[in-house]
Amino acid sequence: MSRRSSILPDKVVFEDFKNQCLATDSWLKKYDNNGMQVWVEVRAVDKGNYVPKIHKIKCKITVKDVPAATMFDVLHDSQYRKTWDPAMHESYDIARLTDNADVGYYSWRCPSPLKNRDVVTLRSWQITDDEYIIVNFSVKHPKYPPRSDLVRAVSIQTGYYIKSTGPNSCTFIYLSQADPKGSLPKWVVNKASQVLAPKVMRSVLKAGQEYSVWKRQNSPNYKPWLYPEQSTLPKMDPAELSIQRADSLENVDESSKLDAHEGEDSS
Repeated sequence: MSRRSSILPDKVVFEDFKNQCLATDSWLKKYDNNGMQVWVEVRAVDKGNYVPKIHKIKCKITVKDVPAATMFDVLHDSQYRKTWDPAMHESYDIARLTDNADVGYYSWRCPSPLKNRDVVTLRSWQITDDEYIIVNFSVKHPKYPPRSDLVRAVSIQTGYYIKSTGPNSCTFIYLSQADPKGSLPKWVVNKASQVLAPKVMRSVLKAGQEYSVWKRQNSPNYKPWLYPEQSTLPKMDPAELSIQRADSLENVDESSKLDAHEGEDSS
């Protein structure tokens, strides 16, 4: 593999991500309700009050009324995301790397009183007959350094696995291994798996159910993630990017902050 393309995910990365999405070992179920499950990864050292620095979470929805292709479009359509994503503060695509890879910026609101987070990520996708996979990870972009008003988080590997189960149904899995940076209080980790993740997944499902109607009125034929020739993004050489390592970013200690709504969760 050449240096120019070395940062781009290859088939091995997509296959490994799929296997993680489907694995059951070393995952602890935290939520199971109305066709949705949430798990957190359990490692041998995770016990007592120890909260692992790197949080790994997996969410699955059994979708009965939206095709896999539509759910895939929802995740890509940045204009539509502004209408449904409850956590998003700011989001935009920066540049196109290849026909199935781009680089983008995303910032999101964190539970008060924590500081909001942002990431710059390289996103790549793969489509087979009945499967759609999107993976992303944090990169350093020379023109988008960390900002003073936000904590720059790190996506080690985050993405989606969508498997068609019929003409109008699919299995939808979100998996994220991320370092939110900062010494977070335990209630944040608990809230992320038991409250925030299900809330976001419900929003994604509702977005999928309403996408076809919205898209008919908003550039119905514009889908550059499927038709690269439609893309208006500037081209960028992947070699200009490098992987963002968590240890090169400033740490912010938020461990003493209480949940503004519920008080500290001591469970």
